[in-house]
Amino acid sequence: MDLSEFDRFADEYRDIHRANIAITGEAPEYFANYKIDLLLAAASAHDLDARRILDFGSGVGSSIPAFRRCFPAARLTCADVSQRSLDVAALRFPGFGVGMRIAGSQVPAEDQAFDLSFSACVFHHIAPEEHVSWLRELHRVTRPGGLLSVFEHNPLNPLTRHAVNTCPFDVNARLIGAGRLARLCLQAGWRRPRVRYHLFFPRAMAALRPLERWLSFVPCGAQYSVAAERH
Repeated sequence: MDLSEFDRFADEYRDIHRANIAITGEAPEYFANYKIDLLLAAASAHDLDARRILDFGSGVGSSIPAFRRCFPAARLTCADVSQRSLDVAALRFPGFGVGMRIAGSQVPAEDQAFDLSFSACVFHHIAPEEHVSWLRELHRVTRPGGLLSVFEHNPLNPLTRHAVNTCPFDVNARLIGAGRLARLCLQAGWRRPRVRYHLFFPRAMAALRPLERWLSFVPCGAQYSVAAERH
């Protein structure tokens, strides 16, 4: 992860992101909300009382309002390599929880510190040879019985590839296939990784979005998620 790259874009991240996704007809908040809504559904399905949540690669805190809404009793820790991004998040959402700067090759947290570890569109910024080591770190800081949820851009979707290729802060991004990420989770010690695909319809076709839950196994959604368990 290029620290200078993220620090450079922290102050203008929201405007760049908004312009980059304009073709979808949605604001950035829509994409943050859908991820955390699915995260809440996954936690509920596992009867997981998620009181300690890690947002790995939290950036400028775009998911914080959705976390507050879906997990009001949880203690949220936002972790990122960019101190400037953490500072922007603290200014936007004072009192959101804990900001934690990642330096080196470890998450600065104790073993089994979290019930739920979440990451949204972060791993395509990490060098491929480091993917397993970071997934192991997330395994280390998640308690037994806890969950991992990783969202990523789907390289099989041409509109997604175009959006990534034209986004200034994705200039060094390397997209990861869903099957590969699931296999990496297994290598890192996670159990039963489950792949689901999301975001099939733009806002102009929003009436069809209730169908997306039935399309989650079709590998053409704009994004996908991998959820796995720690035993």
